[in-house]
Amino acid sequence: MVTMGILMILLLCSLGVYLFLAPIRFLHKFWWTPQWTKHVLVSQGIKGPSYNFFHGSTKEISNMRNASICRPMDLSHDIFPRILPHIYTWLKVYGMSFFYWNGPTAELVVTEPELIKEILYNGDKWYPKPEVETYFRKLVGDGLVASEGEKWAMLRKLSNHAFHGESLKGMIPAMVESVETMLGSWKNYQGKEFDVYEEFRMLTSEVLSRTAFGSSFLEGKQIFQMLRELGVIVGRNDFKIRLSVPGLSRILKNGDDVESDKLEKGIGDLIFGIIQKREKLMMGEGNSYGSDFLGLLLNARKDAPENYKLSLQDIIDECKTFYGLA
Repeated sequence: MVTMGILMILLLCSLGVYLFLAPIRFLHKFWWTPQWTKHVLVSQGIKGPSYNFFHGSTKEISNMRNASICRPMDLSHDIFPRILPHIYTWLKVYGMSFFYWNGPTAELVVTEPELIKEILYNGDKWYPKPEVETYFRKLVGDGLVASEGEKWAMLRKLSNHAFHGESLKGMIPAMVESVETMLGSWKNYQGKEFDVYEEFRMLTSEVLSRTAFGSSFLEGKQIFQMLRELGVIVGRNDFKIRLSVPGLSRILKNGDDVESDKLEKGIGDLIFGIIQKREKLMMGEGNSYGSDFLGLLLNARKDAPENYKLSLQDIIDECKTFYGLA
């Protein structure tokens, strides 16, 4: 009985401390930190839109993008004002370098070439990659886009080798065959309208599937379709600020959370199936997984030292990255 009383007191004390600290941490993150960040940036002559509590600039950005998309597009290659209207507008208002607010986090926009070169050089590692948001991470995983350091260098080296000029020459016959098949199918549309964009999207899917991953058109089509659906969810949640409560976020999921988890698993399972087929082929024919992109990734996993070895999930993430880019 005494033990239960002590446990109850400890529980109540813990709850009291949490209820006391939670508002302080909330205000520190969503009010004090943005105000301090703004003071530091403005003191260096960098300007930007005002901070709106909790949302930052996200509502303003969403309104600008919705207004831009709703207007018919002119026949012009000048798409910058349409796809990034907030950047286009604020460049004219605040100058070549400015900041805006992604929730409570200030994001710096730099357009001056010399400053961009200095940032990209990044010899002292002062400019780390921004943390990948939840939905976007499901789209690209921890591949080339999100990774840093030695892992990034290794993945970049592999991708450069796979898509080097000499390597691309070997892909030309497969590309030609795919293009000829597509053009042959257009004969069925004589005198009719059809969506050329969709035709080229399918062509990209087929070419990448065959040349980079050695998979069938159907497998590539399924992966592309799932990635497109996941991309829609990413776009729908872009510039939306979510209040994440540790522990509860995994339990209380909205429709996009459930659907994106399902798509992420489906994409991973399809890519894992392609990897298994390649591994079985290697066991039957020799000691190499092939010279295409998937083969290079699998060879790197097999031959690299233990501290540089790619995991199976790393390979799946890198495949997702390149399917997504295509």
